Amino acid sequence: MLTGKKIVVTGGTGSLGQVLIRRLLSGEMGKPAKIIVFSRDEAKQHNMRVEYMQKKVVTDEVIYRNFQQLLEFRIGDVRDFHSVSSCLRNADVVFNAAALKQVPTCEYFPFEAVQTNIEGPQNIVRAIRELNLSVELVVGISTDKACKPVNVMGMTKAIQERLFIRANLDCPDTRFICVRYGNVLASRGSVIPLFHEQIRQGGPITITTEDMTRFLLSLDQAVDTIFAAVKDGYRGETYIPNVPSAKMTDLAKVMIGDRAIKTEITGIRPGEKIHEILVSEEEAHRTIPRNGYYVILPILPELRTAEEESNYLIKEYSSADYLMSENELKRLLYDYQLLKIEQSDLQPELLR
Repeated sequence: MLTGKKIVVTGGTGSLGQVLIRRLLSGEMGKPAKIIVFSRDEAKQHNMRVEYMQKKVVTDEVIYRNFQQLLEFRIGDVRDFHSVSSCLRNADVVFNAAALKQVPTCEYFPFEAVQTNIEGPQNIVRAIRELNLSVELVVGISTDKACKPVNVMGMTKAIQERLFIRANLDCPDTRFICVRYGNVLASRGSVIPLFHEQIRQGGPITITTEDMTRFLLSLDQAVDTIFAAVKDGYRGETYIPNVPSAKMTDLAKVMIGDRAIKTEITGIRPGEKIHEILVSEEEAHRTIPRNGYYVILPILPELRTAEEESNYLIKEYSSADYLMSENELKRLLYDYQLLKIEQSDLQPELLR
């Protein structure tokens, strides 16, 4: 589907962005004409560029030999309209992965989150609308925290979703869709790398509350969800992965194993949720299963298709309801080599 397309990935040096770009380079969605990594961190861009330039022996299925021409790095900020509009010129597809996403940081610097998570997406929409850009597809990367938001990060991401859904009415030649997912296994700043470090230091492992649960999926599963939305999603729809969840106390127990390490309950952090919710009760009545995913149909009736009007969810989709057993959790961590506590550079694509 992406053969010959010029693709822009905002926030392309982040955890998801790097795995998304690796998968785009693999050719599984077709061979793009150009992939532009658009972000504001020159050090991360430099490191990423050097890393790809050194991979000259990797098979063509992973990195095309002409990646020097295929992969382009561009410094810019989604907060700046001129930077965004210049980057999107001649673009066919945009993946908006740029975000301020660390929950406590957003609580202490809320307007910074507004500028990146709301004004950034609005700049994308504005550029396409006002400059009549021929962008065919925009995919907004969202989060479980946008569902029934209780923190600034979730509130700003919820607005991003609505901005992109509404944009389908203003930009009839562009398909705007969203993808919403929860906790990513071992992504930068997440709980598993924290537990690894605490175990290496001899403990204790800190857990904010005994009741806390989280969905668990890999970055590749997150990209799978994005590609499913690209292939099958209609305008204004939001794709949700169907994944298991776990209690954080069970996660700590499995990772500690037979080590003499204690756990400590520290209390909820500012803006933190006890459970992840990917589909709310209010959204359930317009959420349907499709090809292994849940799809939230557009809230705006003008964007609804006459497609599926039955088989809706009957309740919210929460991490509290799909808990893995300790054995299942142990197997999952083993499969992703996340039980190797002493190894700090586990699977690079999971840690970026």
